[in-house]
Amino acid sequence: MADEPVLVEIDGRGVATVTLNRPEVNNAYNGEMIDVLLSGIKSLSANDAVRLIVLRGAGKHFQAGADLKWLLSVSEQSEAENLEVSRRTETVVRLLDTCPKPTVAVVQGFCVGGGTGVIAACDVVIAASDATFTISEVRWGLIPQPILPQLIAAMGSRNVRRYALTAERFSAEQANIMGLVHEVAPSIQLERTAEKTIEAFLRSGPDAVTQTKAKILELAETSIDEATAEELARLHSEKRQSAEASEGLAAFIEKRNPSWFKE
Repeated sequence: MADEPVLVEIDGRGVATVTLNRPEVNNAYNGEMIDVLLSGIKSLSANDAVRLIVLRGAGKHFQAGADLKWLLSVSEQSEAENLEVSRRTETVVRLLDTCPKPTVAVVQGFCVGGGTGVIAACDVVIAASDATFTISEVRWGLIPQPILPQLIAAMGSRNVRRYALTAERFSAEQANIMGLVHEVAPSIQLERTAEKTIEAFLRSGPDAVTQTKAKILELAETSIDEATAEELARLHSEKRQSAEASEGLAAFIEKRNPSWFKE
């Protein structure tokens, strides 16, 4: 159980805790984690006993984006295999975004790359005051296409234009100001703060919550149709196989600056 990339536990109240469980690599995602998240979100969404879903990261950090060594190995596979990886990555975030159950992300430590997309897809995000965030893809010659719709909906296009184009780190306080994070709490009070939000959801009628969430997404016009989803996955896949991405990933693994950075 402890070796599983994602842990799922449902308590007596119907609170499903989904824990990203690769702490040895700061919960960086790989193909196995994507597959388990896909099946897990689908299963929890259809489970009448589940009232809400809480996302957490095991260890010191919430999520460190993609496992770049895994991404490099994926980039060397066929176009069809690369496209399928991107499709599944995009689907995880989209399923979480449209999940009929309310979702809460509890963030500590680093939240990087795809991790920012995951929390942007959640209904409520509570972060420790010392948490840090990065939309990091361009730093490695990659693009964050699968998570851009959710990030834009959460932060606004102006903020995404800065942080997705520069890959700068930003604080929990800044994330709160921009709308990516709803509430910031000292680390020692993070669990207590999260529990207050969980209890607030449990006091709400479950069917009313589901219908209200669906209508909010409809009125906000943030739902992604299949054609757009496929385009996002295709662009993501193609960029991963580019020479620039190959150089960026190699530079990370070799602990050197990429060729496009001149001091």
